[in-house]
Amino acid sequence: MTDKHREREWIHGLLALAASLLLLAAAPRREFFKGAVDFVGAILRYPEYPAVFIETTAREFVVWFAERQGLQERLKSLKEENEHLRLVWSMENARNLRRELDGFVRYARITLREPLSWWSEVRINKGRDDGVVVGAPALHNGFLAGRVSSAESGFAWVELLSSSSLMIPVVIEETRDLGVVAGDGDGGVWLLYVPENRMLRGGMRVSTAMVSEALPPGIPLGSLADERRETSDGYTAWRVLPGASLSQLYALEILGLHPSSQGSSSTGRPGS
Repeated sequence: MTDKHREREWIHGLLALAASLLLLAAAPRREFFKGAVDFVGAILRYPEYPAVFIETTAREFVVWFAERQGLQERLKSLKEENEHLRLVWSMENARNLRRELDGFVRYARITLREPLSWWSEVRINKGRDDGVVVGAPALHNGFLAGRVSSAESGFAWVELLSSSSLMIPVVIEETRDLGVVAGDGDGGVWLLYVPENRMLRGGMRVSTAMVSEALPPGIPLGSLADERRETSDGYTAWRVLPGASLSQLYALEILGLHPSSQGSSSTGRPGS
């Protein structure tokens, strides 16, 4: 057994020596071996491709996820900064508007508008000490928005046109027909007590009539809309489009308010 084992070792050694000699003999023909290596590499490329593709995709996904997370954090930071700047800008604009409105003698700033009485009344920051009297007209954009219903020393309440309890005698400027304007309590304003046979149409102008001594005539209210409805008492009610923006009131011009009427500063008053 030992002799056979030694014979195999000699055979293997001779074969290795022969292979080495063949390789040495073929060394000058390196191009052949290079082509063989390239061929083997091209063949091995296909089984290696899935692993290389998975590795490359995973690496790109990790980089993309990290960049996306960084961008999201940056975007969140920018949004928070933008909201903060917007809040600061809004507060500064509100302060500037307040100072500007307080600088106009005839203008009163609205300080309270309760949701339950949104279409009925608003509170202003000027009162008896500033010359505000009950019944004084309150204007917005040059149009009648309501009348002062009560006045205290430092603030007053203004009843709006859309209030169902305020009735204003008016005239149609084109036809000189008389009527009464009243609100429905839900934001609507209507012209009432106009006979059915009157030739009215949408677009006609409505202004205060020369009926009440407390309310000067000729103050514009707005214009008639095309919408109308018949009533059971033989009259036609026309919807009025107020010139005053009753849903967006920030300040009102109080007629009869003059610089000499102003009293002490509004600071510390109940209505400021």
